[in-house]
Amino acid sequence: MVGIRGLDSLICEHPLFAGMAPDYCELIGGCARNVRFAKGEYLFREGEPADQFFLVRHGRVALELMAPGRGPIRFLTVNAGEIAGVSWLVPPYRWLYDARALELTRAVAIDAACLRRKAEENHDFGYEMTKRFMAMLVQRLHAAQLQILDVYGTHG
Repeated sequence: MVGIRGLDSLICEHPLFAGMAPDYCELIGGCARNVRFAKGEYLFREGEPADQFFLVRHGRVALELMAPGRGPIRFLTVNAGEIAGVSWLVPPYRWLYDARALELTRAVAIDAACLRRKAEENHDFGYEMTKRFMAMLVQRLHAAQLQILDVYGTHG
């Protein structure tokens, strides 16, 4: 089992947190634990409280929306080195979609309430987290735009 010091290192090595000050990694590590999901197991479900997010270390996770009459539709696959879950950032802190392991997946789960409390207590840390998550969200929005162009093509 990876100890707290090991979790700090895993966090600092994660691409989202690369170059982050070690004391910030330690703050995050204090809210972290290792988790494992079997193929087909849900990390979270739409409508549930968004009380944690996941740094995917190994495996793949499907982010899915439920389409009435069609079933789940995958809109993004999260791979190792990426994050599953951003709904923990803004009220009402509820998941807007499902996340399901496509294969055995190992991740670091970060307790969202713990992290929000630390960000509120240390605004420099909170600002650093906000910048990093906003950059990730902009990248995901761009990827979604490219996917829409690919699906619908360009008509001129």
